[in-house]
Amino acid sequence: MDINKEKLVSYIKKLVEPKILVVGDLAMDEMIYGDAERISREAPVLILQHTYTKLILGGASNAAHNVSTLNGQQVGVIGVMGEDYQAGQLIETFKSAGIDTRYVVRDKSRKTTTKTRISGSISTSITQQIVRIDRQTNAPISEKTEEKVLRNIEKVMPHYDAVILSDYHIGTLTPKIIKTTTELANKLGKVIVVDAQKNLSDYKNVTSMTPNLPDTQKSVGFDVVDEKTLQRAGDKLLFDTDAKFILITCGSDGMFVAEPNKKYTKIPVFNKSEVFDVTGAGDTVTAVYTLALAAGADAVYAAIIGNVAASLVVRQYGCATTTIDELLSAVEKL
Repeated sequence: MDINKEKLVSYIKKLVEPKILVVGDLAMDEMIYGDAERISREAPVLILQHTYTKLILGGASNAAHNVSTLNGQQVGVIGVMGEDYQAGQLIETFKSAGIDTRYVVRDKSRKTTTKTRISGSISTSITQQIVRIDRQTNAPISEKTEEKVLRNIEKVMPHYDAVILSDYHIGTLTPKIIKTTTELANKLGKVIVVDAQKNLSDYKNVTSMTPNLPDTQKSVGFDVVDEKTLQRAGDKLLFDTDAKFILITCGSDGMFVAEPNKKYTKIPVFNKSEVFDVTGAGDTVTAVYTLALAAGADAVYAAIIGNVAASLVVRQYGCATTTIDELLSAVEKL
C-alpha cells in the first residue's frame, strides 16, 4: 500500500492535542520479582528472596497510560475500584502517570482488580513467571455505583475530545453505561472507540472498534480463513454496530480496516521486530488509534499509527507504552 510519510508524520505530531476520557474496567498489574534461594523445609515449594515489586497499569488503565505518554497527560479515567489496599496502590500508580482519577468511583463491596505475577530467577538463567494471582469481582456493578459512574460521565464528557470504552468484562460497562455514554458522545460530537473482547453488537453507533481476529470470529459467527471472509466479517460488524468503520487486528498478519460501501484496506505489520511480550498491545493500538482519529486522521492512517505503536510495545515485558519521538523514529525507518 502507498503511504504518504509526510501526512503520517503530521498526524503523529498532532497526537499531543486531543484530550481523551477512558471509561471501563480499571486494573493494575503487580509484578513481584525474587531470586530463587532454596526449596522450603515446610513444603516442596521454592523460596524466593524478594528483590523488587513493580506496579503497572493494566486493563482500561493501560489504555489511559498509553494516551498519557503521548498527549502530555491530558487523559482522565472513569471506572470502579474497591476500598482496599490495592485501591491506594492503583491511585498512586495513576498519579505517577499523570492520569486524572477524580471521577473514579469507590465501592467497598468490590475488589480492586489486581493481577499479581510472581517471577523468580537464578544467576545462570532468565527470569521465569511462577504463578499469577487474580483479585477481582466479576459481577456487574450495583445500580447505586452505576448511577455514580453515569453522573461522572455526564459531568466530564464535554471537556474531552474522545472517549474510549475499554471492556474487559469485569462488570463496569453495563448496558446502561454503554448506551448513555455513546448517546452523549454522539450528541457532543466526540470520537468514541470501543475495545471489547465479546458482545461487540452491544455497542451501537460508535465511531469505531478495535477487535482482534479471534474475538471478531466469535462475534460474527464464522471463521475468517481468507480475504473474502475477512471482508465479510468487517461488513457484518459494520452492520451489527452501525460503526463508521471497523479496525480488526490480525496479529502477525497486520490489520484490516472496513468502511461502508465495501471499502477495505489491509495493513501489513510495519517495523517488524522480535516479539518479546504482546501483553497490553491491544490497549496501545486502541489508545493511539483513538488519539489519531481525534487529531483528524482518517481510519487507515490512524490504524497505521496504531500498528507502528504496537510494534514498539511488544518489545517490552508487560503492559508498555511508547512516545511521540519513538513513533516518529520508527516511521522514518519504514
